Amino acid sequence: MATQQTSASPQKPNPSTVFAKVSGTLKSLNFSSADEVREFPNGRLELVRFGEAVVGRAILQPGWRWSKSVKEIAQTDSCEAPHFQYHVSGILRIKMDDGTEIDCKPGDVSLVPPGHDAWVVGDEPVVIVDFQGMVDYAIQAHKH
Repeated sequence: MATQQTSASPQKPNPSTVFAKVSGTLKSLNFSSADEVREFPNGRLELVRFGEAVVGRAILQPGWRWSKSVKEIAQTDSCEAPHFQYHVSGILRIKMDDGTEIDCKPGDVSLVPPGHDAWVVGDEPVVIVDFQGMVDYAIQAHKH
């Protein structure tokens, strides 16, 4: 089946709405020497910082579920962090507060808005690299 082409060009995303402004010198960091590590039941988060930009690698073991492992830490009903993530291994099921669900598998890139739960499916650990949302992940929510 042929795809329909339109004359309108696709709208280009504004990089400043997704990532912190990138400036400075060439730099490479490794999660094995993370700037910060946060541990929680059945998982851990490793953060590397490039100035204002923070990249996180989450390693989630079978049995991990946000509502069981992180909810008490965050003190919110669902995960309120937005995520833009690359799925390295395992299967992560994400369920939005409105009931929408998806399974993310190795090689997937997902955009997850605030207001969700997530859990590991099966017996393989999930590894994700998140380019947005991990700076405030697995820490107590600020009350205003």
